[in-house]
Amino acid sequence: MPATIESLRLRARVISSLAHPSRLLIVEALEQGEKTVTELTEIVGSDISTVSRHLGVLRNAGIIGIRREANRVLHRLLTPCLTEFLQCVEKVVSETCGVCDESKN
Repeated sequence: MPATIESLRLRARVISSLAHPSRLLIVEALEQGEKTVTELTEIVGSDISTVSRHLGVLRNAGIIGIRREANRVLHRLLTPCLTEFLQCVEKVVSETCGVCDESKN
C-alpha cells in the first residue's frame, strides 16, 4: 500500500528534526542512556538554552521523551530503532565519500 501524503509529511518531519549536528550528537548520547540537560550541554558544547531548543525539536518529533526523578528531568531516547537508521546513513556517507569529494570540485 503506497504511503499517503500525510504519512510522508510526518516522516519528513521526523527526518528533518535530525538535520542538525548537535541533535545527532544528542541522539548518540542518549543511545547510551538517560541524561540531564546539563550533561547534554557539556557533551554538545553549547549553552543550555540552545541545547534545550534542540531537545524541544527532538521531543516534538517523538524521538525523545522525559522522565522526572525528584527535581531532575532526564531525557531519553524513545526510538531505539533510530540507531539502525543512523547506521544506514553512516554507510551511505562512507560509501559515497569519493562522490562527495568530487562534487566539491
